[in-house]
Amino acid sequence: MTLPILHFVHANSYPADTYRVFFNHLRQHYDVRALAMHAHNPKYPVRNGWNALKHELIDELASRYGQPVILVGHSMGGMLSLMVAKARPDLVRCVVLLDSPVIAGWRAFLLRIAKSLRIDKKLSPAQFSENRRNLWPDADAAYRHYAAKKMFAVWPPEVLRDYVEHGLVQHPKGVTLRFTREAETAVYRSLPHHIGALVRRPFPVPAGFIGGTDSVECRRAGLHATRRLTGRHFRKIPGGHLFPMESPAAAANAVHGMIQSLLGC
Repeated sequence: MTLPILHFVHANSYPADTYRVFFNHLRQHYDVRALAMHAHNPKYPVRNGWNALKHELIDELASRYGQPVILVGHSMGGMLSLMVAKARPDLVRCVVLLDSPVIAGWRAFLLRIAKSLRIDKKLSPAQFSENRRNLWPDADAAYRHYAAKKMFAVWPPEVLRDYVEHGLVQHPKGVTLRFTREAETAVYRSLPHHIGALVRRPFPVPAGFIGGTDSVECRRAGLHATRRLTGRHFRKIPGGHLFPMESPAAAANAVHGMIQSLLGC
């Protein structure tokens, strides 16, 4: 039996192979595909509003598949998925947003003003990513560094190993981040402030949202516009912003259930 294609779009700074365990659970039901890493192709530079990143994903879907696919996006990936589904609904069967709330209303207005005044860095994770540690003597040292941090300590060891294996590359002085901190910061500083406008009218494909109950990002962004977009296709599961890494099996089960609901299966 041919499995439906699920194209996954990763979060900022987490290459797609970081989600290997999550993907393996989804592969019971889907042919899971992904672009290894967004925001690093010079043909699609990171600019304000992510227009080129949107076209990178459109070109990926249009060139790889001869049929519309299920789009699942985490954080940055969810926002890109919405942008692509709005621009090219012929390429998309449905969209599942993983802790990717729609920034709209006064929050979107403040984001636009902050970017125009160039004070946005103080209001976003860019203030941390810009100076994030990015060099270790070897992969084991990097693993110990991350395992000691509260955010990563709740990940299953095999997921953290995947992040270290696929998130680092060789450097003359050891290993360094594959997803550069410069690219990560550029993504944060160019967040789209127009997503709310994209979803005001009836959206062209079914869309659902799954968020973490402890997600700081959801609290900051607000969920009114997201609920308006997704209606009854809105769910929260235990975990934070990175719940697909924290609980891969539970996250995959929630995604499968959401897709079944969106497609009326």
